[in-house]
Amino acid sequence: MHKVYFGADHAGFALKERLRAYVHERGHEVEDFGAAELDPDDDYPDFVKLVASRVAHEAGAYGIVIGGSGQGEAMCANRTPGVRAAVFYGPQNIREEREIEGGASVDAYEPVRLAREHNNANVLSIGSRFVTPEDAEHAVRVFLETDFSNGPRHKRRLQMF
Repeated sequence: MHKVYFGADHAGFALKERLRAYVHERGHEVEDFGAAELDPDDDYPDFVKLVASRVAHEAGAYGIVIGGSGQGEAMCANRTPGVRAAVFYGPQNIREEREIEGGASVDAYEPVRLAREHNNANVLSIGSRFVTPEDAEHAVRVFLETDFSNGPRHKRRLQMF
């Protein structure tokens, strides 16, 4: 099981509360860096920086940050050396099992899986305005259950960061 840090602003507050309980129920150790209450005037960097700092300094720790789009949260987290944050937008943005060039299909959670397998992502940023709670739970499960491949080319690329 993993140590999982959470952070969200007002736009991600309700989803954070649900995901925090979901992750805890799955047996992971959870720590919440806020927001502790719904405040429409809060600022996501206050919470994301705390999550990013802990993830960067604790081997094997993960972070889940949630905001309206997830983009600002990922950008903020990625400013912390050692953090590799990926954004999840949900199935409506990558149609589940849609066909792509060459006849292959891609499921909506593949970007989350690949972020872990190929990039050793340690923070998942979720755009709460673009996902259902169920989609977010599924993405979190994929994120926490997918291991880094440790493939030579992926390790080499991470060393280039």
